[in-house]
Amino acid sequence: MARPLRITYSGAYYHITSRGNEQRDIFKSQKDREKFLYYLDSAKERYGAAIHAYCLMSNHFHLLLETPRGNLSEIMRHIVGAYTTYFNIKRKRAGHLFQGRYKSILIEGDEYATELSRYIHLNPVRAGIVALPEEYKWSSYQSYIGQVQSPIWLKTDFVLGYFGKTGAAARKKYREFIEDLVGKEYESALKDAVGASILGSADFIKEITATHLKDREEDKNIPALRHFEERPMLSEICMSVKKTIDGNDKLARQASIYLSHRYSGERLRDIAELFDIGETAICEASKRFSMKMKDDKLLRDKVDTIMGSLKK
Repeated sequence: MARPLRITYSGAYYHITSRGNEQRDIFKSQKDREKFLYYLDSAKERYGAAIHAYCLMSNHFHLLLETPRGNLSEIMRHIVGAYTTYFNIKRKRAGHLFQGRYKSILIEGDEYATELSRYIHLNPVRAGIVALPEEYKWSSYQSYIGQVQSPIWLKTDFVLGYFGKTGAAARKKYREFIEDLVGKEYESALKDAVGASILGSADFIKEITATHLKDREEDKNIPALRHFEERPMLSEICMSVKKTIDGNDKLARQASIYLSHRYSGERLRDIAELFDIGETAICEASKRFSMKMKDDKLLRDKVDTIMGSLKK
């Protein structure tokens, strides 16, 4: 199994998830879940972890986690290791409890954190376990809306701060924010994660790439790093297409959509806004153009010329 890309620094925010080995349950009782929450508490005390949201499902867990000390590995080694030891001793078993390495996605700590908290809190609803998120005991949602007293190790102020200055008003608006998607089909908040490793604005991704991913020779065999080569801006793509495909506005638009979708690294919603069409239409148009190039060598040559100019 290829090593995951880990980007660590002080003050980083992550979405963390890990599943049971062979999709088996990692929580089989109330005591198990209480013990896991105890290890979240001790991760805060020992390693300074800041837990902003959580959800414990039967065979996996989700965390919205901040690392003020930049020590993600220490935090997760403690949580996963301590819980595995507890689980194995209790059930007189040995071996791995979790399926491979935990997954971590570095996120930009603003609107992305609020969206991710919604994704986490709606997990039991998506799974059909409950009809409403407040009915599920083993997530942080009840604490967010004031239904139960929040444990001292859970930090709700950061996310709630985007919904109001006072506790009651913020909790009300946050609840409305969550309920807006209850009973609706919606895409995962993680769908725009670049290389399954970073979720954020184009500026955030560029900053992280420049600061933390340059010259990582020891990690050159990590596949996810290929996603963070310097990418052209949408405006650069459109300008280069216009110069190469002159006199055919329809074809130039098709090429611009394709290249923007495939190579810019921008969020789908931003590309859709630029071309004034829906996000699904962007994907479909990109696919059609890709098929068109297979049967048109002249078109492939033009696209290669555009790509060459963008790399200069």
